[in-house]
Amino acid sequence: MSYANSKIPVSAQQGVHEKLVERVERHRDSPFRKPYTEYNLQAFEGAMAAWDRASPLILDAGCGVGHSTIALARAFPDHFVWGVDQSEDRLNRRKPYPDALLPKNMLLVRADLVDFWRLLADAGVSLARHYILYPNPWPKIGHVGRRWPAHPVFPFIPRLGGVLECRTNWQVYIEEFCAALGVLLDQPVSWETFDAPSPLTPFERKYRDSGQPLYRASVDLRGM
Repeated sequence: MSYANSKIPVSAQQGVHEKLVERVERHRDSPFRKPYTEYNLQAFEGAMAAWDRASPLILDAGCGVGHSTIALARAFPDHFVWGVDQSEDRLNRRKPYPDALLPKNMLLVRADLVDFWRLLADAGVSLARHYILYPNPWPKIGHVGRRWPAHPVFPFIPRLGGVLECRTNWQVYIEEFCAALGVLLDQPVSWETFDAPSPLTPFERKYRDSGQPLYRASVDLRGM
């Protein structure tokens, strides 16, 4: 289904997947021991080397072409921002921003988040802010395990602390994100619709301009 020229996820699944809570509890209770790949280890070391370890740290997880990373670096000039994406092609399409015009308080990192999130947790890194903006919704019922809330890596996400924010254009996704986070935090997590007056990503602008509803969950994990 589409509205104007942007797609709205379509699925036979109309609410939180019946197996989601069971999956989250299993992943919470069973350590995720997938070996790290060498390129992710090197990417993590490079990211850590670029950060002065004094500036508050922001992670733009799945940053795509990096426009959100640039916007966050400008919005938080006293922070350091990592934009992480596994696609080298997407990261190279950060036009119209040549390197000379990029904010100095940011770094685009090619890495797989499954490893990068765990490496952050292993290193004891605490984030100030953490954005998961318009992740692939994998809307088919059978693809639930590919969505971040049902993935084995999800329990590592709240361990990184800070203000965690997820945005999506699929209501089921935000419902599952909040349900999974609620299991891990042992407390309800709420979501809301919002208007995105200053879109952070090209997807967000496209969805907004085509009249789609946008959904957001923002949770302050500091002190939890």
